[in-house]
Amino acid sequence: MLECGMLERDRLAIRRQSAILCKQLVVDELLIQSLQADDILTESMAESIMAEQTSQKRSWRLLLLLPKRGPKAFRSFCSALRETEQQHLCDLLTQSPVQDGRETHVDSSHPEKVPEGQAGQLEGAQKRRETSILDQEDKSETIVGSSLPLPTQEEFAAKRARTHESMEFSLDADSPINTPVLPCAPEFYHSHCQQAYRMNSSPRGYALVISNVSFDSCAAPDLDLRKGGEVDAEVLRKVFTELDYHVSVHKDLTAQGMRSCIENFCRRPEHRTVDSCVVCLLSHGVEGAIYGTDGQLLQLDWVFEAFDNAHCPLLQNKPKMFFIQACRGDEMDCGVEQIDGPVRTLSPSCEQRDAGREGQGDVDPRQRVDMGRPRIKLPQRSDMICGFASLKGQRICTAAMRNTKRGSWFIQELNTALRLNARNTHLADILVQVNGRIKEREGYAPGTAHHRCKEMSEFTSSLCKDLYLFPKYQHQY
Repeated sequence: MLECGMLERDRLAIRRQSAILCKQLVVDELLIQSLQADDILTESMAESIMAEQTSQKRSWRLLLLLPKRGPKAFRSFCSALRETEQQHLCDLLTQSPVQDGRETHVDSSHPEKVPEGQAGQLEGAQKRRETSILDQEDKSETIVGSSLPLPTQEEFAAKRARTHESMEFSLDADSPINTPVLPCAPEFYHSHCQQAYRMNSSPRGYALVISNVSFDSCAAPDLDLRKGGEVDAEVLRKVFTELDYHVSVHKDLTAQGMRSCIENFCRRPEHRTVDSCVVCLLSHGVEGAIYGTDGQLLQLDWVFEAFDNAHCPLLQNKPKMFFIQACRGDEMDCGVEQIDGPVRTLSPSCEQRDAGREGQGDVDPRQRVDMGRPRIKLPQRSDMICGFASLKGQRICTAAMRNTKRGSWFIQELNTALRLNARNTHLADILVQVNGRIKEREGYAPGTAHHRCKEMSEFTSSLCKDLYLFPKYQHQY
């Protein structure tokens, strides 16, 4: 046990900025590992912090522990902030005015006790609504009035406290959670495997992630840098790796590069021995297509066709999962005011429509079949499910929202839902949960068109059975 606590001036700096830290601090694995490497946190402390379900609660618990972890804790914490690209918080602490410059120590030998003022600040920060720094997928606008430097030096205001309480927990997933994927219980597997797709190969399948962040300024001058897009790719790589998929990530591809990458992925002979596949496409987009870095469009209908029963026979009767993080237009959903009822009620329903046009044309009755008994026939396209970050409606195609530091709303909520609920929830219901979480989220960027903006995700499905991923369950043959 450390014999002395943090320097008084450092403890006061943390205490003075505790409200801002609770709102903005991202407590992830890298930050925790850095503090462990300096012997500031023990393994049990690290586990207790990461076990918290929201970013604010993880920050709150860390801030309670730090003042008792010795005189080196403050310097180590600032170093960890720099390593995790949170320099603005490091600057906030080190530039904080100190009323008393005496280097006295806080006694850490007594049971954990929080000064009354600090407890009030921390609890108040925990109860206030967490807010987002947003940019629109296809447009960036300058927001003025920020008094804090931003971690990525973007032209967006720092997050500020909200006083409206109805959305208190709607943005808890504002930073990607690192809770391990919860395992499926053997009892659940045995009671649900009969009515579900087979899902016990190891790996479960192969996953392809294509993430376009930087676009050619000459060929595509209107396509901005997708700040935060690199976070989405890493979040997807981690979660699907934990779900026992072999994940390959490809970044910044032209339209032709994406096409070649998908064609090569479809032809992998390993698909024969696995039970499913995953495809994630992250880029700027329009309805029915996404952009390559050269400003050329790749049609989503072509993507779905590449995996259909005719073009990818090794995946016939196997579930094929698609996740599309891209705009489907440039209209922003400004939301509507509820007329009456409780704070949260059901929103008007939106028609779910497939982004890709289904195969057309009648089957030729003269089509030749093998000698003897004809084979069972399959539809041209089946066993697919696709989650879209934004809606395609009859009159409007909407923009997807992305936090410039923590990634897109859709990928954040998908990551959370898969980690916590894949153990006992089939994928269609997981995407319903994602819809519900995104429906509750609301942008905070006063003075801009993004203030109180909304987003609504949707999914389409041609699944014919329940799709459970049965995470971490190893089938005994």
